Amino acid sequence: MFLKNSRYYGLETVEAEDRSGRSVSAVKLRRLPETPGDPVTITEGDRLDIMAERNYNDATRYWHIGDANTELEVNELVRTPGRTINVPKS
Repeated sequence: MFLKNSRYYGLETVEAEDRSGRSVSAVKLRRLPETPGDPVTITEGDRLDIMAERNYNDATRYWHIGDANTELEVNELVRTPGRTINVPKS
C-alpha cells in the first residue's frame, strides 16, 4: 500500500466505509510519543517545509514537525501568527 521509504510503510491498516458505502483502507490511528524540541513562535508566511529545511537541511522532513505537535491537520500549525509550536531537534 505504501512505498518502503514512507513513514506509513508497515503500519497496521483498517477497512472502513466512506460516505457512499465504498470500502476503503486506512492507516490505523497511532499514538505518537512525546517529542522533545524547541518552542518556535509562528510568524506570517511560515511554512513547515521551509522550517524543516532551515532546521534539518531537508524540506521533506516537515512531517517531523507535524508529528511533534497535536494538530490533526499539519497546516493548522502555521496558520496563525503568534502561535507557539514544538520543533524537534534534528
